[in-house]
Amino acid sequence: MRSAQCPCCGCRAYDRDIDTIELVSRLRAAGCVFAEDEAALLLADGRELESLVARRVAGEPLEQILGWAEFCGLRVTVEPGVFVPRFRTGYLVELALDFARPGAVVLDLCCGAGAIGAALAATEPGIDLYACDLDPAAVASARRNIPADRVFEGDLFEALPTALRGRIDLVVVNAPYVPTEAIATMPPEARIHEHRLALDGGGDGLDLHRRIATEAGEWMSPASHLLIETSEAQAPLSAEIFAAAGFTTEVAHSEEYDGTVVIATRI
Repeated sequence: MRSAQCPCCGCRAYDRDIDTIELVSRLRAAGCVFAEDEAALLLADGRELESLVARRVAGEPLEQILGWAEFCGLRVTVEPGVFVPRFRTGYLVELALDFARPGAVVLDLCCGAGAIGAALAATEPGIDLYACDLDPAAVASARRNIPADRVFEGDLFEALPTALRGRIDLVVVNAPYVPTEAIATMPPEARIHEHRLALDGGGDGLDLHRRIATEAGEWMSPASHLLIETSEAQAPLSAEIFAAAGFTTEVAHSEEYDGTVVIATRI
């Protein structure tokens, strides 16, 4: 970046202003919609600025560069390659808080960085929280956001201690739901820099929903709830999948969050 001094007094404050203007211009030229906000975060990071800017201009997600994402008022640690928590998932958290009562056993399934579980625990610290994910990088991130001994690595419910079988009161899920062919149309930030494991939901995007619906019942307590994020277009089929597995279902949608959640209740 260009260096300059204030023409009046030569102070470094003028340098910083010039740097900020040029940084915003570079970020905007690279397609960063919120260039001013991103510039402020990069300048505040404290590490060598040019290397951070180069990574961002090359298309790496800001959250992975900074090492954290803002989610529901929290700073959630995000390792390279890990799925970055989206704003819309805050709607799932909002809905789940109705069921996250003190003492409830809560599972953040396909937890990624553990953002959903961390947000629930921050609002209702009395829950008995567990989390699991198949991706080792996601598990490493989650163990920095929620108690490490409550985060398990493995394939869906197989990752969990058998002592939880039949005891889980609330399951919150943001499983991959992007149809395989649609991944090619995703923004490069996601398509290139987030592990495919966290994105690919199979042919119609609902392969994981089918597996979860089939397996969840034996792990859940009577009259328990499962909340799973999906798209507005996929929600009717996802609800049918859970209904066929013996759950009562409803679909909730928020225009504010642009989020859609299927709420499945164990009968």
